[in-house]
Amino acid sequence: MCSALAPQTRSEVEDSEKKVCPDAVSSQSLTAGGPLRRVDVWGRQARAVLASDTLFLSQFPDGWKIVAAGCRPRPGRPYQCSVKGD
Repeated sequence: MCSALAPQTRSEVEDSEKKVCPDAVSSQSLTAGGPLRRVDVWGRQARAVLASDTLFLSQFPDGWKIVAAGCRPRPGRPYQCSVKGD
């Protein structure tokens, strides 16, 4: 999971939990998102909607990385994400 995170997201998770990435991510209570339902791409940004999660991604020189996970929609407001970078 840690290799899939964008650098800033990984740093934020480690800093907030005061643990190295594998331990910090396991503290986030993320569940398996289930099957992929839809992907929306806007240039170098994307949203992957899974059965029970939404991920936001950005394209980096070494590929697509997760910038936010554990995201839940809030009608009329931005998504609330449990894992995100600043």
